[in-house]
Amino acid sequence: MGKGKLAKFADMASYENVFQYPFSVMEHVPFEMKGHWREQYFHNDHPIVLELGCGKGEYTVELAKLYPDINFIGVDIKGARMWTGATQALHEGLKNVAFLRTNIEIIERFFSENEVQEIWLTFSDPQMKNPRKRLTSTYFMERYRKFLVDGGIIHLKTDSNFLFTYTTYMVEHNHLPVLLSTRDLYSEDSENSEYSEAASIQTYYESMWIARGLNIKYMKWRLPRTGTLSEPDVEIELDDYRSYHRTKRSSLDKAK
Repeated sequence: MGKGKLAKFADMASYENVFQYPFSVMEHVPFEMKGHWREQYFHNDHPIVLELGCGKGEYTVELAKLYPDINFIGVDIKGARMWTGATQALHEGLKNVAFLRTNIEIIERFFSENEVQEIWLTFSDPQMKNPRKRLTSTYFMERYRKFLVDGGIIHLKTDSNFLFTYTTYMVEHNHLPVLLSTRDLYSEDSENSEYSEAASIQTYYESMWIARGLNIKYMKWRLPRTGTLSEPDVEIELDDYRSYHRTKRSSLDKAK
């Protein structure tokens, strides 16, 4: 029988690779490691890459295995899920992995200017009703600009046609440089493909979506620090599901 939530939270409180600062805590306690992740935790000068909305941390851990000379930080508010990746990283002795349990809406409170080189957004909630909550919205792009290097890279990997289409419009509308984009990642994959990095890791739920017949979409773009960002004014056809095996609640067919 697996551990329950209370047992997992107890573990997390003792893990050296986990930092827990939800919004209720950050209102009163400053994060003193902001700007000092490399020297105080990783003890190296390697690049830092974030996975925002990391869930169980599968992707964070696998990226860390692939790239031992890069530091990876998985970020999510769901501690019971994050326990899986944090536990695996400890058991396997991965020193280039950390996990931050917090609300992504306040992500800029944890990193200083130029402290992060890349961001991965893997199977984020499409937030079809609320543009402000989409992790690829200009609301979040402005936050990422505060700590991402100028022209830093953002990766989006998703099963959601809605989120991919929205992000495509957002990127085009704001003239952000696109490096790669495909609506069917695994049709692009080969040993020497430029898409092989994104295709090299497949999470449990991703394999379920693929088995269900959903194409995996992928986009990689740069985020310059200058320039005014604005939302695209376009309606997009909604997905007919919210997540795996869950149909959408709304009767609407399109949303902005």
